[in-house]
Amino acid sequence: MQQLVAELQEAGIGHVRLNEPLAGHTTWKIGGPADLMIIPESDGELAAALTLLNRHDVPWCALGRGSNTLVSDKGVRGAVIKLGDGFDDVRFDGETVSAGASYSFIKLSVMSGKEGLTGLEFAGGIPGTVGGAVYMNAGAHGSDISRILQSADIIWEDGSRAVLGKDEMEFSYRHSILHERKGIVTRAVFRLANGDRKEIAAALASFKDRRLRTQPLQMACAGSVFRNPPNDHAARLIEAAGLKGLREGAAEVSQLHANFIVNHGGAKAEDVLTLIRRVQLTIEQTYGIVLVPEVLLLGER
Repeated sequence: MQQLVAELQEAGIGHVRLNEPLAGHTTWKIGGPADLMIIPESDGELAAALTLLNRHDVPWCALGRGSNTLVSDKGVRGAVIKLGDGFDDVRFDGETVSAGASYSFIKLSVMSGKEGLTGLEFAGGIPGTVGGAVYMNAGAHGSDISRILQSADIIWEDGSRAVLGKDEMEFSYRHSILHERKGIVTRAVFRLANGDRKEIAAALASFKDRRLRTQPLQMACAGSVFRNPPNDHAARLIEAAGLKGLREGAAEVSQLHANFIVNHGGAKAEDVLTLIRRVQLTIEQTYGIVLVPEVLLLGER
């Protein structure tokens, strides 16, 4: 690892940190240390970092703002890549908007609305980055990334680069090609439409108000824990089964929204995983439905 660190530093690749605690990089405020964290500031730095990791046979994973992610208490062996401020930008050109992968998805929806562009209102309450949203085909309120994406710039694990159109991204419910082939989104271009600024602002405000009233966003959480099963909602099933308020250590099934697990302070990843398994078991035994986690599990088990 020391040799790899030396080569990364010699290549001038962003920031390189050893044994970086990850709890401060996730919205759940949970997670042990990463052996190595790399924060590149450009496509060139990212490609060089991936090439070196591949050459040294060091496993890696990507981390955005840490929403929708549960990091193991033991941390992550290998490297964690977190895109730096060099990927935090947005450009508007007519009805298209191009955003760097570390740009806030919520901020993108707000800025697009101010430009009089409609199509991103659904993103107004989705935490995380543009890159993470593309990776998981994030969606809400009947829309998702697949409806508006024009193209995505990707750097694959061998350091090669590609620009994929919407159809090439193989989108489905909370899924993209990046679940099958390892790479990192560096930029996304969205095709929007001209709209009324006041109507867009009203829709954003309505969605935001609804989320604040119905979701425990003032607490450490990671968004929806489970995918919605066909023709139903995970939250409805969990609430109907009487599981709101179910606790494991400092982790609790939210009493405000049943598809959220909140950290009351000091919760461990194992607490959250135990709650996830208890909820899954109860729902399967009660309704015969297997709930599939939406959160990404990272690190050593």
